[in-house]
Amino acid sequence: MYRDRWAHDKVVRTTHGVNCTGSCSWKVFVKNGIITWENQATDYPSCGVDMPEFEPRGCPRGASFSWYEYSPLRVKYPYIRGLLFRMWQNALKNHPNPVAAWASIVEDPEKAEAYKASRGKGGQVRVTWQDAYELISAMLLYTIKKYGPDRVAGFTPIPAMSMISYAAGSRFITLLGGEMLSFYDWYADLPPASPQIWGEQTDVPESSDWYNAGYIMMWGSNVPLTRTPDAHFMTEVRYKGTKVVAVAPDYAENVKFADNWLAPNPGTDAALAQAMTHVILKRVL
Repeated sequence: MYRDRWAHDKVVRTTHGVNCTGSCSWKVFVKNGIITWENQATDYPSCGVDMPEFEPRGCPRGASFSWYEYSPLRVKYPYIRGLLFRMWQNALKNHPNPVAAWASIVEDPEKAEAYKASRGKGGQVRVTWQDAYELISAMLLYTIKKYGPDRVAGFTPIPAMSMISYAAGSRFITLLGGEMLSFYDWYADLPPASPQIWGEQTDVPESSDWYNAGYIMMWGSNVPLTRTPDAHFMTEVRYKGTKVVAVAPDYAENVKFADNWLAPNPGTDAALAQAMTHVILKRVL
């Protein structure tokens, strides 16, 4: 069994883009159509003698990705909160029109409060794809009819995950007349302010440019955890004398690499940023 575990018929090149924008290059070893193991690719172009190399890019999450691929816990079917689904089934019995059925739920204060209060408490039940399509469609049509299409806002998978799924989702929202949101809004370690205001997706240099910095502030990004394949540029530049400051309310992984640690109370980081701006404008410039 041990020998068979590492056996393979072919090697294919891919990346692990699920909830990650690292886009690391991986060699995936396949036997009889089944992934047996993965290995980091080591053929990235050189950055030159004055820069650290990109390779090897990858992290333990990527190295164990095939375990998730075939995990019995992997979500493969649609699920709906049990309370909401029971409400939906009862509403369809009394209102054959799905839009009217959804209206009978969302416009009833007690029902609306009940299904919203159940969020985050588990109780998901597996439903058919048709059930999921019908409920989602009824919600969308109800919102468009009552409030207008611009009240429908949607995210799609990140482009690094799949351009096909990203393009399909963004086109669907656009054709509805809805508002297309940036995945930066929920991605936690990417800069959301500039994309939300100006519409572009990336307003920062690539991670290798960290090696050219003389002063680095890690704010809103726990680099070793969320930017694992790029973190070495931050740690290696410290050997050149670059100072690193971490702004984080908790003692996160990136804090141990910092020369200075600012630990603002949660929710006060905006005030801290405004105070810094005030000092720069009033006292420095």
